[in-house]
Amino acid sequence: MIPETAVLLLFVVASLLSVIANRLHLPYTVALVLGGLALGALHLFHTPVLTHDLVFNLFLPGLIFESAYHLSASAMWRDRLAIFGLAVPGVFLSMVVTAYVFLWASEYLPHLSGAVIPLAVALVFGAAVAATDPISVVAIFRKLMAPERLTFMIESESLLNDGTAIVFFSLFLTLAEGKSISITHLGIDFVSEVGGGALLGLIVGWLSSEIIKRIGDGMVEITITILAAYGSFLLATQLGYSGVIATVVAGLICGNYGAQKGMTASVRMAVNTFWEYIGFALNSLIFLLVGLTINLLDLMHIWALVLAAYVAVTIARAAVVYGMGALLSRTRAKIPLNWNFVLMWGGIRGALSMVLALSLPAGLPHRELLINLVFGVVLLTILVQGLSISPLARMLKVLGKGGADQNTEIQRLRIFLAKSDLLELKKLGEEGLRDQRALNVLKVALEEEQKEATEQLRQLDKPDNNIMQGDFVRLYRRILLARKEKINQARREGLLNEISAEQLLVDIDAQLLEIASQPETVFTRMSVTKEEDSVA
Repeated sequence: MIPETAVLLLFVVASLLSVIANRLHLPYTVALVLGGLALGALHLFHTPVLTHDLVFNLFLPGLIFESAYHLSASAMWRDRLAIFGLAVPGVFLSMVVTAYVFLWASEYLPHLSGAVIPLAVALVFGAAVAATDPISVVAIFRKLMAPERLTFMIESESLLNDGTAIVFFSLFLTLAEGKSISITHLGIDFVSEVGGGALLGLIVGWLSSEIIKRIGDGMVEITITILAAYGSFLLATQLGYSGVIATVVAGLICGNYGAQKGMTASVRMAVNTFWEYIGFALNSLIFLLVGLTINLLDLMHIWALVLAAYVAVTIARAAVVYGMGALLSRTRAKIPLNWNFVLMWGGIRGALSMVLALSLPAGLPHRELLINLVFGVVLLTILVQGLSISPLARMLKVLGKGGADQNTEIQRLRIFLAKSDLLELKKLGEEGLRDQRALNVLKVALEEEQKEATEQLRQLDKPDNNIMQGDFVRLYRRILLARKEKINQARREGLLNEISAEQLLVDIDAQLLEIASQPETVFTRMSVTKEEDSVA
């Protein structure tokens, strides 16, 4: 079968699995992996294999750019302590803890590993499984209305830890191959790769944004974003820098500067739609290929060691998340306690880990064992954690609203839309260019819809504080952002000096961070203040 036909069939399978996943309320990525496993076991047709070049040159730049393009740079900066802590020192700690826990476990299973695994090789394994790929988790959180900050942290951390994990992997692979290298040299190489990638991404993103500002053609602007995504990645890789970091920075700049300053609203919508589809298409193919690449028979022969590796990875993730949570607990960026478990359990591994394992050189000790272990860990995290994250998050009261609250929101939205439409009809009637009888028919229909929604809202049981708190968070955040804009305007006009403006902005950022991480606390505090003022 020619490759083009195989790819077409994979898209057909992905579409069918999407429908099935929705019907069965399964995470989409879990359904794709299970479908890939089934196709691989049945050997129905030959498909493209998951290779280093395929993932790094086709999948990774598009997926990373799509995520970075839609992220808020200002929100990332506000939560920089948690995000960068998890993505840089967190990845290193995860790698080391995974290696040592796995070494300890493998000493009791020498009949499966064949021999005692060297520390350098264990560190390579730890680096390969350090990067998270929580696509299914993010999709669930968005669907079930998880706190915005929690979803943002998981997605932002994943973007950055891809880059740091790849750099650590290449550095420790050098050690595992027996080449002599000092700790100082390792540190310099890490800073060089990450810093060089960030600088290159900054240049590419800025140049692309400046070009976008000077062009009024939507199709050309979409093309420029494609060039920024793949150009930054490939150029950084050719120069010896981190392609992932370069693409992350380029995507952030294009999304936060180029799109906002240089694109019209219609073009922004077109670009968003284009990249959302690219993300869907690439994720569909890559998770199907993950399932197709894994050989369950190979994993069953070393199931105990795979389980030990999975436990090591989980312990390492817990150490990183809870350790970072403890460090941040006394700062304004503290992470709510019930989020820690969700952050830990949401650390699903994906295709990047598998590709790093497949890129191991042929002469590396225990190469085949490491590949199977990485594949096993990826499969277990996707199936075990991907299927259980939603009920666990609900149990911890992180996700979801009750049916009454959701119904209340729907009826309130119906009333709002009906009122807006009635105002629009009134404007059209005043123009005198429309048939008055047609306008009257529509007016009666909209008034009836508004009346019906109002009655349904009245009949609903009185909702709890979730609705009020949600409105409070959105309104308070909107007010704080408006304050920031006014302060920046006053600074530009010379009405505020830099020091005063910066102090005010820092205070507002702290308030934004607090309301994102502890909305219940802020809501309760301000509600109590309001009650005290009423009594007084």
